[in-house]
Amino acid sequence: MPTSTRSSSPSAHCRLEWRPSRLAGAALSLLTLAAVASIFASEMPRPVAWPLAAVVVLHGLHLLRRELRRPPRVLVADGAAGRWHLDGAALDDAQLRWRGPLARLAWRDAAGRRHALLWWPDTLPPARRRELRLAASAFPTPPRPGTMAP
Repeated sequence: MPTSTRSSSPSAHCRLEWRPSRLAGAALSLLTLAAVASIFASEMPRPVAWPLAAVVVLHGLHLLRRELRRPPRVLVADGAAGRWHLDGAALDDAQLRWRGPLARLAWRDAAGRRHALLWWPDTLPPARRRELRLAASAFPTPPRPGTMAP
């Protein structure tokens, strides 16, 4: 049998667009409704429950509006350089984690603050999810800290 070289490069680029998820907005809305329902289901006096429910609804609407108005972002996985780039800037300490169909990219900025982007199934179709998994496999994964003392 003749030996052949691989036709694919392990350092392929992956370019993805992140955008706000409508599923995340629906989840925030449901959580807000559940919080309001739990306020009224408790034995809290009604004169206190009504203003608290109003505050919860306003805060839920604020979170929903903030989430849905986040600007789209462009992520590039550069396997050759071993770096993640978001909107053209290199990310420090970037980690990609998977929870079923959800993908979460977390990183630290120059000031040391943590940031994250979450791809929901409505924003990351299966073909793009596969592409991201393949691109992420080219990056070295840092060892996870042990949960028990030696």
